[in-house]
Amino acid sequence: MKTKYKILIHVAFWIYMFNQILLSVAMMWEKEYDPFEEVTIYPLTSLITFYSFYFIFGLFFTRKKKLTPILLLIACFIILIPFRVGVEYLFWKYIGYSHLKPASLLHVDLGWWVNSLRLVIIYTIYALLIQLAIGWFETQKLKTELLLEKQSGELALLRSQINPHFLFNTLNNIYSLVYQKSEDAPEAVMKMSSIMRYMLYDATTDKVLLEKEIEYLKSFIELEKLRIRHKDFVELEITGNLEGRTIAPMLLIPFVENAFKHGSKSVTNPGIRISLTIGDQQIRFEVTNHLRKNATLTKDQVGGIGLHNIRRRLNLLYPGKHLLDIRTDEDNYHVLLIILV
Repeated sequence: MKTKYKILIHVAFWIYMFNQILLSVAMMWEKEYDPFEEVTIYPLTSLITFYSFYFIFGLFFTRKKKLTPILLLIACFIILIPFRVGVEYLFWKYIGYSHLKPASLLHVDLGWWVNSLRLVIIYTIYALLIQLAIGWFETQKLKTELLLEKQSGELALLRSQINPHFLFNTLNNIYSLVYQKSEDAPEAVMKMSSIMRYMLYDATTDKVLLEKEIEYLKSFIELEKLRIRHKDFVELEITGNLEGRTIAPMLLIPFVENAFKHGSKSVTNPGIRISLTIGDQQIRFEVTNHLRKNATLTKDQVGGIGLHNIRRRLNLLYPGKHLLDIRTDEDNYHVLLIILV
Protein backbone atom coordinates (compact mmCIF):
# COMPACT_ATOMS: atom_id res chain seq x y z
CA MET A 1 0.00 0.00 0.00
CA LYS A 2 1.27 3.46 -0.87
CA THR A 3 2.41 5.69 2.00
CA LYS A 4 -0.24 8.32 1.27
CA TYR A 5 -3.00 5.74 1.74
CA LYS A 6 -1.50 4.60 5.06
CA ILE A 7 -1.39 8.22 6.23
CA LEU A 8 -5.00 8.64 5.14
CA ILE A 9 -6.05 5.62 7.23
CA HIS A 10 -4.28 7.01 10.32
CA VAL A 11 -5.75 10.48 9.84
CA ALA A 12 -9.24 9.01 9.50
CA PHE A 13 -8.71 6.94 12.66
CA TRP A 14 -7.63 9.91 14.77
CA ILE A 15 -10.44 12.08 13.44
CA TYR A 16 -12.82 9.36 14.57
CA MET A 17 -11.16 9.09 18.01
CA PHE A 18 -11.11 12.84 18.59
CA ASN A 19 -14.74 13.00 17.55
CA GLN A 20 -15.49 10.38 20.24
CA ILE A 21 -13.66 12.51 22.79
CA LEU A 22 -15.65 15.60 21.85
CA LEU A 23 -18.86 13.58 22.02
CA SER A 24 -17.94 12.42 25.52
CA VAL A 25 -17.20 16.01 26.59
CA ALA A 26 -20.54 17.21 25.19
CA MET A 27 -22.45 14.51 27.05
CA MET A 28 -20.77 15.36 30.40
CA TRP A 29 -20.85 19.13 30.02
CA GLU A 30 -24.02 19.68 32.04
CA LYS A 31 -22.69 17.61 34.96
CA GLU A 32 -19.99 20.12 35.86
CA TYR A 33 -17.47 17.81 34.28
CA ASP A 34 -14.03 19.33 33.64
CA PRO A 35 -13.21 18.57 29.96
CA PHE A 36 -9.66 19.90 30.17
CA GLU A 37 -8.03 16.49 30.62
CA GLU A 38 -10.10 14.90 27.85
CA VAL A 39 -8.82 17.28 25.18
CA THR A 40 -5.22 17.67 26.39
CA ILE A 41 -3.39 14.93 28.23
CA TYR A 42 -5.58 11.96 27.25
CA PRO A 43 -5.06 12.39 23.47
CA LEU A 44 -1.30 12.73 24.04
CA THR A 45 -0.93 9.59 26.14
CA SER A 46 -3.28 7.72 23.81
CA LEU A 47 -1.13 8.72 20.82
CA ILE A 48 1.98 7.36 22.53
CA THR A 49 0.17 4.17 23.54
CA PHE A 50 -1.26 3.52 20.09
CA TYR A 51 1.96 3.98 18.11
CA SER A 52 4.08 2.06 20.62
CA PHE A 53 1.95 -1.02 19.98
CA TYR A 54 1.44 -0.21 16.29
CA PHE A 55 5.16 -0.36 15.48
CA ILE A 56 5.69 -3.44 17.63
CA PHE A 57 2.88 -5.26 15.79
CA GLY A 58 4.56 -4.21 12.55
CA LEU A 59 7.60 -6.27 13.56
CA PHE A 60 5.48 -9.43 13.45
CA PHE A 61 5.05 -8.89 9.66
CA THR A 62 8.72 -8.11 8.92
CA ARG A 63 10.65 -10.50 11.18
CA LYS A 64 10.77 -14.25 10.79
CA LYS A 65 11.73 -14.75 14.44
CA LYS A 66 8.82 -13.65 16.64
CA LEU A 67 10.60 -13.75 20.04
CA THR A 68 11.82 -10.13 19.93
CA PRO A 69 8.39 -8.64 19.04
CA ILE A 70 6.72 -10.75 21.74
CA LEU A 71 9.18 -9.56 24.42
CA LEU A 72 8.76 -5.95 23.28
CA LEU A 73 4.99 -6.33 23.39
CA ILE A 74 5.06 -7.59 26.97
CA ALA A 75 7.54 -4.89 28.05
CA CYS A 76 5.49 -2.17 26.36
CA PHE A 77 2.31 -3.35 28.07
CA ILE A 78 4.01 -3.37 31.48
CA ILE A 79 5.65 0.06 31.03
CA LEU A 80 2.78 1.99 29.47
CA ILE A 81 0.29 1.53 32.32
CA PRO A 82 2.46 3.22 35.02
CA PHE A 83 3.70 5.67 32.36
CA ARG A 84 0.17 6.89 31.68
CA VAL A 85 -0.61 7.18 35.42
CA GLY A 86 2.65 9.07 36.05
CA VAL A 87 2.16 11.51 33.18
CA GLU A 88 -1.43 12.21 34.22
CA TYR A 89 -0.31 12.76 37.83
CA LEU A 90 2.35 15.26 36.77
CA PHE A 91 -0.16 16.97 34.50
CA TRP A 92 -2.66 17.48 37.34
CA LYS A 93 0.04 18.52 39.80
CA TYR A 94 1.61 21.24 37.70
CA ILE A 95 -0.94 22.13 34.97
CA GLY A 96 -4.40 20.84 35.70
CA TYR A 97 -6.92 22.48 37.96
CA SER A 98 -9.20 19.56 38.79
CA HIS A 99 -10.39 18.96 42.34
CA LEU A 100 -8.79 15.49 42.03
CA LYS A 101 -5.16 16.22 42.87
CA PRO A 102 -3.42 13.39 44.75
CA ALA A 103 -0.79 14.49 47.23
CA SER A 104 1.80 12.18 45.67
CA LEU A 105 2.09 9.47 43.04
CA LEU A 106 1.80 6.85 45.81
CA HIS A 107 -1.63 8.20 46.72
CA VAL A 108 -3.08 7.94 43.23
CA ASP A 109 -6.56 6.49 43.31
CA LEU A 110 -7.03 2.88 42.13
CA GLY A 111 -9.48 4.13 39.52
CA TRP A 112 -6.61 5.86 37.71
CA TRP A 113 -4.78 2.53 37.36
CA VAL A 114 -7.91 0.74 36.18
CA ASN A 115 -8.65 3.46 33.65
CA SER A 116 -5.05 3.40 32.42
CA LEU A 117 -5.23 -0.39 31.97
CA ARG A 118 -8.53 -0.07 30.13
CA LEU A 119 -7.15 2.55 27.68
CA VAL A 120 -3.95 0.60 27.07
CA ILE A 121 -6.00 -2.48 26.14
CA ILE A 122 -8.32 -0.45 23.90
CA TYR A 123 -5.50 1.21 21.96
CA THR A 124 -3.63 -2.08 21.72
CA ILE A 125 -6.66 -3.56 19.97
CA TYR A 126 -6.98 -0.53 17.67
CA ALA A 127 -3.28 -0.71 16.77
CA LEU A 128 -3.56 -4.42 16.00
CA LEU A 129 -6.68 -3.97 13.84
CA ILE A 130 -5.19 -1.15 11.76
CA GLN A 131 -1.90 -3.02 11.33
CA LEU A 132 -3.82 -6.12 10.23
CA ALA A 133 -5.97 -4.08 7.83
CA ILE A 134 -2.91 -2.49 6.19
CA GLY A 135 -1.17 -5.86 6.07
CA TRP A 136 -4.23 -7.43 4.44
CA PHE A 137 -4.37 -4.74 1.74
CA GLU A 138 -0.66 -5.16 1.02
CA THR A 139 -1.05 -8.95 0.84
CA GLN A 140 -3.96 -8.60 -1.58
CA LYS A 141 -1.92 -6.20 -3.71
CA LEU A 142 0.99 -8.66 -3.78
CA LYS A 143 -1.36 -11.51 -4.73
CA THR A 144 -2.79 -9.39 -7.55
CA GLU A 145 0.69 -8.52 -8.84
CA LEU A 146 1.75 -12.19 -8.71
CA LEU A 147 -1.44 -13.22 -10.51
CA LEU A 148 -0.88 -10.63 -13.24
CA GLU A 149 2.73 -11.75 -13.57
CA LYS A 150 1.62 -15.38 -13.83
CA GLN A 151 -1.02 -14.51 -16.43
CA SER A 152 1.53 -12.50 -18.39
CA GLY A 153 3.86 -15.50 -18.36
CA GLU A 154 1.05 -17.82 -19.49
CA LEU A 155 0.11 -15.49 -22.34
CA ALA A 156 3.74 -15.24 -23.43
CA LEU A 157 3.96 -19.05 -23.41
CA LEU A 158 0.75 -19.41 -25.40
CA ARG A 159 1.98 -16.86 -27.95
CA SER A 160 5.29 -18.67 -28.22
CA GLN A 161 3.38 -21.87 -29.01
CA ILE A 162 1.45 -20.16 -31.80
CA ASN A 163 4.39 -18.60 -33.61
CA PRO A 164 6.61 -21.63 -34.39
CA HIS A 165 3.75 -23.76 -35.69
CA PHE A 166 2.54 -21.02 -37.99
CA LEU A 167 6.06 -20.22 -39.23
CA PHE A 168 6.84 -23.86 -40.03
CA ASN A 169 3.64 -24.22 -42.06
CA THR A 170 4.27 -20.98 -43.92
CA LEU A 171 7.89 -21.84 -44.69
CA ASN A 172 6.78 -25.22 -46.01
CA ASN A 173 4.29 -23.46 -48.29
CA ILE A 174 6.96 -21.12 -49.63
CA TYR A 175 9.38 -24.01 -50.08
CA SER A 176 6.78 -25.82 -52.18
CA LEU A 177 6.30 -22.75 -54.39
CA VAL A 178 10.06 -22.29 -54.84
CA TYR A 179 10.55 -26.00 -55.54
CA GLN A 180 7.88 -25.82 -58.22
CA LYS A 181 9.51 -22.62 -59.57
CA SER A 182 6.17 -20.90 -59.24
CA GLU A 183 5.81 -17.26 -60.26
CA ASP A 184 3.96 -16.76 -57.00
CA ALA A 185 7.08 -17.41 -54.91
CA PRO A 186 8.25 -13.74 -54.77
CA GLU A 187 4.79 -12.60 -53.69
CA ALA A 188 4.75 -15.32 -51.03
CA VAL A 189 8.09 -14.10 -49.68
CA MET A 190 6.71 -10.54 -49.45
CA LYS A 191 3.64 -11.78 -47.60
CA MET A 192 5.88 -13.75 -45.30
CA SER A 193 7.94 -10.61 -44.65
CA SER A 194 4.79 -8.68 -43.73
CA ILE A 195 3.69 -11.44 -41.39
CA MET A 196 7.12 -11.64 -39.73
CA ARG A 197 7.16 -7.89 -39.20
CA TYR A 198 3.81 -8.07 -37.46
CA MET A 199 4.82 -11.01 -35.27
CA LEU A 200 8.15 -9.50 -34.23
CA TYR A 201 7.14 -5.90 -33.60
CA ASP A 202 3.38 -5.69 -33.08
CA ALA A 203 2.30 -9.02 -31.61
CA THR A 204 4.57 -8.67 -28.57
CA THR A 205 2.25 -6.08 -27.00
CA ASP A 206 -0.91 -6.76 -24.98
CA LYS A 207 -3.19 -5.08 -27.52
CA VAL A 208 -2.89 -4.10 -31.18
CA LEU A 209 -5.06 -2.07 -33.48
CA LEU A 210 -7.74 -4.23 -35.02
CA GLU A 211 -6.69 -2.88 -38.44
CA LYS A 212 -3.23 -4.42 -38.05
CA GLU A 213 -4.68 -7.75 -36.93
CA ILE A 214 -6.89 -7.77 -40.04
CA GLU A 215 -3.93 -6.95 -42.31
CA TYR A 216 -2.07 -9.84 -40.75
CA LEU A 217 -5.10 -12.08 -41.29
CA LYS A 218 -5.36 -11.04 -44.96
CA SER A 219 -1.66 -11.72 -45.56
CA PHE A 220 -2.04 -15.18 -44.09
CA ILE A 221 -5.11 -15.91 -46.23
CA GLU A 222 -3.39 -14.72 -49.41
CA LEU A 223 -0.39 -16.88 -48.60
CA GLU A 224 -2.56 -19.95 -48.09
CA LYS A 225 -4.58 -19.26 -51.26
CA LEU A 226 -1.39 -19.47 -53.32
CA ARG A 227 -1.40 -23.21 -52.64
CA ILE A 228 -5.09 -23.77 -53.34
CA ARG A 229 -5.40 -22.02 -56.71
CA HIS A 230 -9.12 -21.42 -56.30
CA LYS A 231 -9.71 -17.68 -56.64
CA ASP A 232 -12.95 -17.65 -54.66
CA PHE A 233 -11.99 -20.30 -52.11
CA VAL A 234 -12.09 -17.80 -49.21
CA GLU A 235 -14.88 -15.33 -48.60
CA LEU A 236 -13.86 -12.56 -46.18
CA GLU A 237 -16.42 -10.02 -45.01
CA ILE A 238 -15.57 -7.16 -42.64
CA THR A 239 -18.22 -4.71 -41.42
CA GLY A 240 -18.23 -1.96 -38.84
CA ASN A 241 -15.98 0.87 -37.76
CA LEU A 242 -12.34 -0.20 -37.20
CA GLU A 243 -11.04 3.20 -36.13
CA GLY A 244 -9.32 3.08 -32.76
CA ARG A 245 -10.51 -0.46 -31.96
CA THR A 246 -8.00 -2.84 -30.40
CA ILE A 247 -7.71 -6.57 -29.82
CA ALA A 248 -5.23 -9.05 -28.38
CA PRO A 249 -2.65 -9.93 -31.07
CA MET A 250 -2.87 -13.20 -32.98
CA LEU A 251 -6.19 -14.06 -31.39
CA LEU A 252 -8.12 -14.74 -34.58
CA ILE A 253 -5.49 -16.50 -36.68
CA PRO A 254 -5.70 -19.99 -35.03
CA PHE A 255 -9.31 -20.42 -36.15
CA VAL A 256 -8.50 -19.43 -39.74
CA GLU A 257 -5.44 -21.64 -39.77
CA ASN A 258 -7.58 -24.51 -38.50
CA ALA A 259 -10.07 -23.92 -41.32
CA PHE A 260 -7.31 -24.28 -43.93
CA LYS A 261 -5.79 -27.27 -42.16
CA HIS A 262 -8.97 -29.36 -41.86
CA GLY A 263 -11.11 -27.84 -44.61
CA SER A 264 -11.88 -29.51 -47.91
CA LYS A 265 -9.81 -28.05 -50.76
CA SER A 266 -12.18 -29.36 -53.43
CA VAL A 267 -14.98 -26.93 -52.54
CA THR A 268 -14.83 -23.69 -54.51
CA ASN A 269 -18.02 -21.79 -53.68
CA PRO A 270 -16.46 -20.84 -51.20
CA GLY A 271 -14.58 -23.38 -49.09
CA ILE A 272 -14.07 -21.02 -46.14
CA ARG A 273 -16.30 -18.19 -45.01
CA ILE A 274 -14.90 -15.59 -42.61
CA SER A 275 -17.00 -12.81 -41.14
CA LEU A 276 -15.82 -10.05 -38.80
CA THR A 277 -18.42 -7.61 -37.46
CA ILE A 278 -17.38 -4.68 -35.28
CA GLY A 279 -20.19 -3.23 -33.20
CA ASP A 280 -20.26 -0.55 -30.53
CA GLN A 281 -20.00 -3.04 -27.67
CA GLN A 282 -18.71 -6.26 -29.22
CA ILE A 283 -16.54 -7.86 -31.89
CA ARG A 284 -18.13 -10.85 -33.61
CA PHE A 285 -15.87 -13.26 -35.51
CA GLU A 286 -17.17 -16.28 -37.42
CA VAL A 287 -15.34 -18.92 -39.45
CA THR A 288 -17.07 -21.71 -41.36
CA ASN A 289 -15.34 -24.30 -43.52
CA HIS A 290 -16.36 -27.48 -45.34
CA LEU A 291 -14.85 -30.58 -43.82
CA ARG A 292 -12.87 -33.12 -45.75
CA LYS A 293 -14.49 -36.49 -46.00
CA ASN A 294 -13.51 -38.76 -43.12
CA ALA A 295 -11.82 -35.81 -41.39
CA THR A 296 -11.38 -36.30 -37.64
CA LEU A 297 -11.10 -33.50 -35.10
CA THR A 298 -11.07 -35.61 -32.00
CA LYS A 299 -7.95 -33.92 -30.65
CA ASP A 300 -9.49 -30.46 -30.96
CA GLN A 301 -6.45 -29.21 -32.73
CA VAL A 302 -6.93 -25.50 -33.33
CA GLY A 303 -4.02 -23.65 -34.88
CA GLY A 304 -1.60 -26.27 -33.63
CA ILE A 305 -1.83 -25.27 -29.96
CA GLY A 306 -5.07 -27.02 -28.99
CA LEU A 307 -8.55 -25.83 -28.26
CA HIS A 308 -7.86 -25.96 -24.52
CA ASN A 309 -5.04 -23.42 -24.87
CA ILE A 310 -7.18 -21.18 -27.06
CA ARG A 311 -9.87 -21.14 -24.39
CA ARG A 312 -7.26 -20.52 -21.70
CA ARG A 313 -5.88 -17.53 -23.58
CA LEU A 314 -9.37 -16.07 -23.98
CA ASN A 315 -10.07 -16.56 -20.27
CA LEU A 316 -6.89 -14.68 -19.41
CA LEU A 317 -7.40 -11.87 -21.89
CA TYR A 318 -11.17 -11.41 -21.70
CA PRO A 319 -12.45 -12.97 -18.45
CA GLY A 320 -16.24 -12.95 -18.47
CA LYS A 321 -16.24 -10.87 -21.65
CA HIS A 322 -16.20 -13.45 -24.41
CA LEU A 323 -18.17 -16.32 -25.91
CA LEU A 324 -16.56 -19.12 -27.89
CA ASP A 325 -18.94 -21.57 -29.61
CA ILE A 326 -17.55 -24.34 -31.84
CA ARG A 327 -19.90 -26.68 -33.67
CA THR A 328 -19.43 -29.49 -36.15
CA ASP A 329 -22.02 -31.14 -38.37
CA GLU A 330 -21.68 -33.62 -41.22
CA ASP A 331 -20.31 -31.08 -43.69
CA ASN A 332 -19.20 -27.96 -41.83
CA TYR A 333 -17.01 -26.80 -38.99
CA HIS A 334 -18.26 -23.52 -37.50
CA VAL A 335 -16.54 -21.20 -35.01
CA LEU A 336 -18.24 -18.23 -33.37
CA LEU A 337 -16.22 -15.88 -31.19
CA ILE A 338 -17.82 -12.85 -29.53
CA ILE A 339 -15.68 -10.41 -27.54
CA LEU A 340 -17.30 -7.68 -25.46
CA VAL A 341 -15.47 -4.37 -25.56
